[in-house]
Amino acid sequence: MITRLLQKKIEEKITPEKVVLIFGARRVGKTVLMRQLVKNFAGKTLILNGEDYDTLALLQERSVANYRNLLNGVDLLVIDEAQNIPDIGAKLKLIVDEIEGTRTIASGSSSFDLLNKAGEPLVGRSYRFQLSPFSQQEIAPTETALQTRQNLETRLIYGSYPEVVNIESVEEKAEYLRDIVNAYLLKDILSIEGVKNAGKMKDLLRLIAFQIGNEVSYDELGKQLGISKNTVEKYLDLLSKVFVVYRLGGYARNLRKEVIKAGKWYFYDNGVRNAVISNFRPLAVREDVGALWESYLISERIKSSHNQCLGKEFYFWRTYDQQEVDLIEESPDATKAFEFKWGNKQPSAPKAFAQNYPNVEFKVINRENYLEFV
Repeated sequence: MITRLLQKKIEEKITPEKVVLIFGARRVGKTVLMRQLVKNFAGKTLILNGEDYDTLALLQERSVANYRNLLNGVDLLVIDEAQNIPDIGAKLKLIVDEIEGTRTIASGSSSFDLLNKAGEPLVGRSYRFQLSPFSQQEIAPTETALQTRQNLETRLIYGSYPEVVNIESVEEKAEYLRDIVNAYLLKDILSIEGVKNAGKMKDLLRLIAFQIGNEVSYDELGKQLGISKNTVEKYLDLLSKVFVVYRLGGYARNLRKEVIKAGKWYFYDNGVRNAVISNFRPLAVREDVGALWESYLISERIKSSHNQCLGKEFYFWRTYDQQEVDLIEESPDATKAFEFKWGNKQPSAPKAFAQNYPNVEFKVINRENYLEFV
Protein backbone atom coordinates (compact mmCIF):
# COMPACT_ATOMS: atom_id res chain seq x y z
CA MET A 1 0.00 0.00 0.00
CA ILE A 2 1.30 3.44 -0.92
CA THR A 3 1.40 5.80 2.04
CA ARG A 4 0.03 9.29 1.38
CA LEU A 5 2.39 12.08 2.33
CA LEU A 6 -0.52 14.10 3.70
CA GLN A 7 -1.37 11.41 6.23
CA LYS A 8 1.12 12.51 8.88
CA LYS A 9 0.29 16.20 8.32
CA ILE A 10 -3.40 15.46 8.83
CA GLU A 11 -2.84 13.30 11.91
CA GLU A 12 -1.03 16.21 13.54
CA LYS A 13 -4.12 18.40 13.04
CA ILE A 14 -6.74 15.99 14.40
CA THR A 15 -7.40 17.95 17.56
CA PRO A 16 -10.46 18.81 19.67
CA GLU A 17 -12.64 21.72 18.57
CA LYS A 18 -11.16 21.65 15.05
CA VAL A 19 -12.39 20.23 11.74
CA VAL A 20 -9.99 18.69 9.23
CA LEU A 21 -11.34 19.20 5.68
CA ILE A 22 -9.92 16.95 2.94
CA PHE A 23 -10.65 17.95 -0.65
CA GLY A 24 -9.80 16.24 -3.92
CA ALA A 25 -11.16 14.92 -7.20
CA ARG A 26 -13.27 11.79 -7.20
CA ARG A 27 -11.27 8.54 -7.10
CA VAL A 28 -7.99 10.06 -5.82
CA GLY A 29 -8.11 8.02 -2.61
CA LYS A 30 -9.83 10.21 0.00
CA THR A 31 -11.86 7.33 1.43
CA VAL A 32 -8.82 5.05 1.64
CA LEU A 33 -6.86 7.79 3.39
CA MET A 34 -9.66 8.37 5.88
CA ARG A 35 -9.83 4.66 6.67
CA GLN A 36 -6.11 4.72 7.40
CA LEU A 37 -6.54 7.76 9.65
CA VAL A 38 -9.28 5.92 11.53
CA LYS A 39 -7.13 2.79 11.81
CA ASN A 40 -4.31 4.79 13.40
CA PHE A 41 -6.60 6.69 15.79
CA ALA A 42 -6.69 5.30 19.32
CA GLY A 43 -10.14 6.48 20.44
CA LYS A 44 -13.73 5.60 19.53
CA THR A 45 -14.72 6.61 16.00
CA LEU A 46 -18.05 7.28 14.29
CA ILE A 47 -17.90 7.02 10.48
CA LEU A 48 -20.65 8.55 8.36
CA ASN A 49 -21.14 8.88 4.60
CA GLY A 50 -22.86 11.90 3.10
CA GLU A 51 -24.29 9.78 0.29
CA ASP A 52 -26.15 7.56 2.78
CA TYR A 53 -29.77 8.40 3.69
CA ASP A 54 -29.26 7.27 7.30
CA THR A 55 -26.42 9.78 7.66
CA LEU A 56 -28.62 12.57 6.30
CA ALA A 57 -31.35 11.60 8.78
CA LEU A 58 -28.95 11.47 11.74
CA LEU A 59 -27.60 14.95 11.04
CA GLN A 60 -30.82 16.56 9.82
CA GLU A 61 -31.90 18.02 13.16
CA ARG A 62 -29.41 20.81 13.81
CA SER A 63 -29.53 20.89 17.58
CA VAL A 64 -27.01 20.55 20.37
CA ALA A 65 -29.14 17.85 22.01
CA ASN A 66 -29.22 15.73 18.84
CA TYR A 67 -25.49 15.96 18.27
CA ARG A 68 -24.63 15.32 21.92
CA ASN A 69 -26.72 12.17 21.81
CA LEU A 70 -25.15 11.11 18.49
CA LEU A 71 -21.57 11.76 19.62
CA ASN A 72 -21.82 10.48 23.19
CA GLY A 73 -18.55 8.65 23.88
CA VAL A 74 -17.23 9.39 20.37
CA ASP A 75 -13.68 10.78 20.14
CA LEU A 76 -13.48 11.17 16.35
CA LEU A 77 -16.30 11.94 13.90
CA VAL A 78 -15.51 11.08 10.27
CA ILE A 79 -17.79 12.22 7.43
CA ASP A 80 -17.01 11.09 3.88
CA GLU A 81 -18.67 12.84 0.89
CA ALA A 82 -19.68 15.64 3.24
CA GLN A 83 -20.65 17.97 0.38
CA ASN A 84 -23.93 16.05 0.05
CA ILE A 85 -25.13 17.06 3.51
CA PRO A 86 -27.31 20.21 3.57
CA ASP A 87 -25.88 23.06 5.70
CA ILE A 88 -22.82 20.95 6.50
CA GLY A 89 -20.77 24.00 7.52
CA ALA A 90 -23.28 25.21 10.08
CA LYS A 91 -23.71 21.66 11.43
CA LEU A 92 -19.96 21.14 11.82
CA LYS A 93 -19.66 24.55 13.50
CA LEU A 94 -22.30 23.58 16.04
CA ILE A 95 -20.53 20.29 16.76
CA VAL A 96 -17.13 21.99 17.11
CA ASP A 97 -18.45 24.75 19.35
CA GLU A 98 -20.76 22.72 21.59
CA ILE A 99 -19.55 19.09 21.76
CA GLU A 100 -16.43 19.35 23.88
CA GLY A 101 -13.49 17.11 23.04
CA THR A 102 -14.81 15.84 19.69
CA ARG A 103 -12.38 15.70 16.79
CA THR A 104 -13.80 15.86 13.26
CA ILE A 105 -12.66 14.94 9.74
CA ALA A 106 -14.78 15.66 6.65
CA SER A 107 -13.98 14.93 3.03
CA GLY A 108 -15.45 16.32 -0.16
CA SER A 109 -14.96 15.62 -3.84
CA SER A 110 -15.64 19.21 -4.79
CA SER A 111 -14.29 22.37 -3.23
CA PHE A 112 -17.01 24.70 -4.52
CA ASP A 113 -19.70 22.82 -2.60
CA LEU A 114 -17.90 22.06 0.63
CA LEU A 115 -16.07 25.38 0.78
CA ASN A 116 -19.20 27.40 0.11
CA LYS A 117 -21.14 25.43 2.67
CA ALA A 118 -18.38 24.98 5.24
CA GLY A 119 -16.01 27.85 4.53
CA GLU A 120 -17.60 30.82 6.30
CA PRO A 121 -19.02 28.96 9.34
CA LEU A 122 -15.69 27.23 9.94
CA VAL A 123 -13.37 30.24 9.70
CA GLY A 124 -10.75 29.72 12.40
CA ARG A 125 -12.12 26.27 13.18
CA SER A 126 -10.71 24.16 10.33
CA TYR A 127 -7.58 22.90 8.60
CA ARG A 128 -7.77 22.34 4.83
CA PHE A 129 -5.86 19.74 2.83
CA GLN A 130 -5.99 18.92 -0.88
CA LEU A 131 -5.41 15.29 -1.87
CA SER A 132 -4.15 14.72 -5.41
CA PRO A 133 -3.48 11.60 -7.48
CA PHE A 134 -0.32 9.81 -6.37
CA SER A 135 2.84 11.90 -6.61
CA GLN A 136 6.14 10.41 -7.71
CA GLN A 137 7.42 11.05 -4.17
CA GLU A 138 4.70 8.74 -2.85
CA ILE A 139 5.26 6.06 -5.49
CA ALA A 140 9.08 6.07 -5.23
CA PRO A 141 9.39 3.85 -2.10
CA THR A 142 7.45 1.08 -3.88
CA GLU A 143 9.71 0.78 -6.94
CA THR A 144 13.39 0.60 -7.84
CA ALA A 145 15.26 3.35 -9.70
CA LEU A 146 15.12 1.17 -12.82
CA GLN A 147 11.35 0.70 -12.49
CA THR A 148 10.90 4.46 -12.05
CA ARG A 149 12.76 5.07 -15.29
CA GLN A 150 10.79 2.36 -17.09
CA ASN A 151 7.46 3.65 -15.76
CA LEU A 152 7.96 7.27 -16.81
CA GLU A 153 6.23 6.82 -20.17
CA THR A 154 3.30 5.13 -18.44
CA ARG A 155 2.96 8.07 -16.03
CA LEU A 156 2.97 10.57 -18.90
CA ILE A 157 0.26 8.68 -20.78
CA TYR A 158 -1.92 7.10 -18.09
CA GLY A 159 -1.28 9.42 -15.15
CA SER A 160 -1.17 8.58 -11.46
CA TYR A 161 -4.67 7.95 -10.17
CA PRO A 162 -4.30 5.33 -7.39
CA GLU A 163 -6.18 2.55 -9.16
CA VAL A 164 -4.44 3.32 -12.46
CA VAL A 165 -1.04 2.91 -10.81
CA ASN A 166 -2.08 -0.47 -9.41
CA ILE A 167 -3.52 -1.81 -12.69
CA GLU A 168 -0.99 -3.84 -14.69
CA SER A 169 -2.60 -3.88 -18.16
CA VAL A 170 -2.42 -0.68 -20.21
CA GLU A 171 -5.73 -1.62 -21.82
CA GLU A 172 -7.36 -1.79 -18.38
CA LYS A 173 -5.71 1.50 -17.38
CA ALA A 174 -7.24 3.18 -20.44
CA GLU A 175 -10.66 1.64 -19.75
CA TYR A 176 -10.59 2.82 -16.15
CA LEU A 177 -9.68 6.37 -17.19
CA ARG A 178 -12.49 6.43 -19.76
CA ASP A 179 -14.85 5.37 -17.00
CA ILE A 180 -13.62 8.18 -14.73
CA VAL A 181 -14.19 10.75 -17.47
CA ASN A 182 -17.62 9.44 -18.42
CA ALA A 183 -19.02 8.51 -15.01
CA TYR A 184 -17.32 10.65 -12.38
CA LEU A 185 -15.53 13.68 -13.80
CA LEU A 186 -18.51 15.98 -14.27
CA LYS A 187 -20.85 14.41 -11.71
CA ASP A 188 -20.53 17.21 -9.17
CA ILE A 189 -20.70 20.01 -11.73
CA LEU A 190 -23.76 18.75 -13.57
CA SER A 191 -25.72 18.55 -10.33
CA ILE A 192 -25.50 22.33 -9.98
CA GLU A 193 -28.52 24.36 -10.91
CA GLY A 194 -27.78 26.35 -14.05
CA VAL A 195 -25.27 23.91 -15.56
CA LYS A 196 -27.34 21.90 -18.00
CA ASN A 197 -25.18 21.45 -21.07
CA ALA A 198 -22.90 18.50 -20.43
CA GLY A 199 -21.99 18.37 -24.12
CA LYS A 200 -20.56 21.90 -24.16
CA MET A 201 -18.65 21.20 -20.95
CA LYS A 202 -17.04 18.11 -22.47
CA ASP A 203 -16.29 19.96 -25.70
CA LEU A 204 -14.61 22.70 -23.68
CA LEU A 205 -12.50 20.11 -21.86
CA ARG A 206 -11.39 18.68 -25.20
CA LEU A 207 -10.34 22.11 -26.46
CA ILE A 208 -8.38 22.76 -23.27
CA ALA A 209 -6.79 19.32 -23.55
CA PHE A 210 -5.44 20.19 -27.00
CA GLN A 211 -4.10 23.52 -25.75
CA ILE A 212 -2.18 22.57 -22.60
CA GLY A 213 0.94 24.68 -22.34
CA ASN A 214 -0.57 27.40 -24.55
CA GLU A 215 -2.30 30.60 -23.55
CA VAL A 216 -6.06 30.32 -23.75
CA SER A 217 -8.44 32.92 -25.18
CA TYR A 218 -11.92 32.73 -23.64
CA ASP A 219 -13.31 34.66 -26.59
CA GLU A 220 -11.87 32.17 -29.08
CA LEU A 221 -13.08 29.18 -27.06
CA GLY A 222 -16.54 30.70 -26.85
CA LYS A 223 -16.70 31.21 -30.62
CA GLN A 224 -15.64 27.61 -31.29
CA LEU A 225 -18.26 26.27 -28.87
CA GLY A 226 -21.07 28.69 -29.66
CA ILE A 227 -21.26 29.97 -26.08
CA SER A 228 -20.38 33.28 -24.46
CA LYS A 229 -17.00 34.24 -23.02
CA ASN A 230 -18.62 34.48 -19.59
CA THR A 231 -19.96 30.93 -19.86
CA VAL A 232 -16.48 29.68 -20.81
CA GLU A 233 -15.03 31.37 -17.74
CA LYS A 234 -17.81 29.95 -15.54
CA TYR A 235 -17.28 26.41 -16.83
CA LEU A 236 -13.50 26.57 -16.40
CA ASP A 237 -13.93 27.91 -12.88
CA LEU A 238 -16.21 24.98 -12.02
CA LEU A 239 -13.82 22.48 -13.62
CA SER A 240 -11.01 23.87 -11.49
CA LYS A 241 -13.14 23.57 -8.35
CA VAL A 242 -13.63 19.85 -8.90
CA PHE A 243 -9.88 19.46 -9.43
CA VAL A 244 -9.99 18.48 -13.10
CA VAL A 245 -7.96 21.42 -14.43
CA TYR A 246 -6.04 24.34 -12.96
CA ARG A 247 -4.89 27.71 -14.27
CA LEU A 248 -1.42 29.23 -14.35
CA GLY A 249 -1.44 33.01 -14.53
CA GLY A 250 1.27 35.23 -15.96
CA TYR A 251 4.10 36.35 -13.68
CA ALA A 252 5.06 40.01 -13.79
CA ARG A 253 6.88 42.30 -11.39
CA ASN A 254 8.97 44.69 -13.46
CA LEU A 255 8.33 44.91 -17.19
CA ARG A 256 5.45 46.59 -18.98
CA LYS A 257 5.84 44.15 -21.83
CA GLU A 258 5.26 41.11 -19.63
CA VAL A 259 2.07 39.17 -20.29
CA ILE A 260 -0.08 39.05 -17.17
CA LYS A 261 -3.73 38.82 -18.24
CA ALA A 262 -3.49 35.61 -20.24
CA GLY A 263 -3.65 32.21 -18.60
CA LYS A 264 -2.60 28.65 -19.32
CA TRP A 265 -4.76 25.69 -18.32
CA TYR A 266 -3.46 22.26 -17.38
CA PHE A 267 -5.00 18.98 -16.23
CA TYR A 268 -4.12 17.75 -12.76
CA ASP A 269 -3.56 14.31 -14.28
CA ASN A 270 -2.22 13.38 -17.72
CA GLY A 271 -4.28 10.21 -17.79
CA VAL A 272 -7.53 12.15 -17.48
CA ARG A 273 -6.34 14.57 -20.16
CA ASN A 274 -5.54 11.75 -22.57
CA ALA A 275 -8.87 10.06 -21.83
CA VAL A 276 -10.71 13.29 -22.69
CA ILE A 277 -9.10 13.30 -26.17
CA SER A 278 -9.11 9.46 -26.48
CA ASN A 279 -5.38 9.29 -27.13
CA PHE A 280 -3.33 6.67 -25.31
CA ARG A 281 -0.81 6.14 -28.09
CA PRO A 282 2.86 5.58 -27.08
CA LEU A 283 5.20 8.56 -26.89
CA ALA A 284 7.16 7.48 -29.98
CA VAL A 285 4.21 8.28 -32.26
CA ARG A 286 2.83 11.35 -30.48
CA GLU A 287 3.22 15.00 -31.38
CA ASP A 288 2.40 16.29 -27.90
CA VAL A 289 5.27 14.77 -25.89
CA GLY A 290 6.61 18.19 -24.91
CA ALA A 291 3.18 19.27 -23.65
CA LEU A 292 2.73 16.02 -21.68
CA TRP A 293 6.18 16.42 -20.14
CA GLU A 294 5.52 20.03 -19.14
CA SER A 295 2.10 19.18 -17.72
CA TYR A 296 3.44 16.22 -15.75
CA LEU A 297 6.29 18.19 -14.18
CA ILE A 298 4.17 21.18 -13.21
CA SER A 299 1.50 18.94 -11.68
CA GLU A 300 4.13 17.01 -9.72
CA ARG A 301 5.54 20.25 -8.34
CA ILE A 302 2.07 21.42 -7.31
CA LYS A 303 1.38 18.05 -5.66
CA SER A 304 4.63 18.41 -3.71
CA SER A 305 3.55 21.84 -2.45
CA HIS A 306 0.13 20.51 -1.40
CA ASN A 307 1.54 17.37 0.23
CA GLN A 308 4.02 19.37 2.28
CA CYS A 309 1.61 22.27 2.93
CA LEU A 310 4.15 24.74 1.55
CA GLY A 311 1.64 27.18 0.08
CA LYS A 312 3.70 27.99 -3.01
CA GLU A 313 2.34 30.08 -5.90
CA PHE A 314 2.89 29.04 -9.52
CA TYR A 315 2.99 31.11 -12.74
CA PHE A 316 4.36 31.11 -16.27
CA TRP A 317 6.37 34.05 -17.66
CA ARG A 318 6.25 35.52 -21.15
CA THR A 319 6.81 38.83 -22.90
CA TYR A 320 4.93 40.11 -25.92
CA ASP A 321 8.01 39.45 -28.05
CA GLN A 322 7.72 35.70 -27.18
CA GLN A 323 10.49 35.32 -24.59
CA GLU A 324 9.14 32.82 -22.07
CA VAL A 325 9.76 30.58 -19.06
CA ASP A 326 7.60 27.50 -18.43
CA LEU A 327 7.21 27.78 -14.66
CA ILE A 328 7.83 30.40 -11.99
CA GLU A 329 7.60 29.07 -8.44
CA GLU A 330 7.17 31.63 -5.70
CA SER A 331 7.50 30.87 -2.00
CA PRO A 332 8.03 33.19 0.98
CA ASP A 333 11.79 32.65 0.99
CA ALA A 334 12.65 32.27 -2.72
CA THR A 335 11.48 32.57 -6.32
CA LYS A 336 12.67 29.98 -8.85
CA ALA A 337 12.30 29.65 -12.62
CA PHE A 338 12.18 26.39 -14.59
CA GLU A 339 12.28 25.43 -18.25
CA PHE A 340 11.21 21.90 -19.22
CA LYS A 341 12.90 19.97 -22.03
CA TRP A 342 12.13 16.40 -23.06
CA GLY A 343 15.44 16.31 -24.93
CA ASN A 344 18.91 17.30 -23.75
CA LYS A 345 18.92 20.99 -24.69
CA GLN A 346 20.24 23.35 -22.03
CA PRO A 347 19.02 26.83 -22.94
CA SER A 348 19.97 29.86 -20.89
CA ALA A 349 17.39 32.05 -19.21
CA PRO A 350 15.71 34.47 -21.65
CA LYS A 351 17.66 37.73 -21.81
CA ALA A 352 14.80 39.90 -20.57
CA PHE A 353 14.13 37.57 -17.67
CA ALA A 354 17.79 37.37 -16.64
CA GLN A 355 18.15 41.15 -16.77
CA ASN A 356 15.00 41.91 -14.77
CA TYR A 357 15.19 39.04 -12.30
CA PRO A 358 18.91 38.54 -11.67
CA ASN A 359 18.31 36.99 -8.24
CA VAL A 360 15.89 34.32 -9.47
CA GLU A 361 17.46 30.90 -9.93
CA PHE A 362 16.87 29.48 -13.43
CA LYS A 363 17.11 25.75 -14.10
CA VAL A 364 16.41 23.44 -17.02
CA ILE A 365 14.59 20.21 -16.10
CA ASN A 366 14.98 17.18 -18.36
CA ARG A 367 14.86 13.40 -18.04
CA GLU A 368 18.29 13.31 -16.43
CA ASN A 369 17.48 15.50 -13.45
CA TYR A 370 13.66 15.48 -13.14
CA LEU A 371 13.55 13.19 -10.10
CA GLU A 372 15.36 15.84 -8.07
CA PHE A 373 12.69 18.31 -9.22
CA VAL A 374 9.59 16.24 -8.45
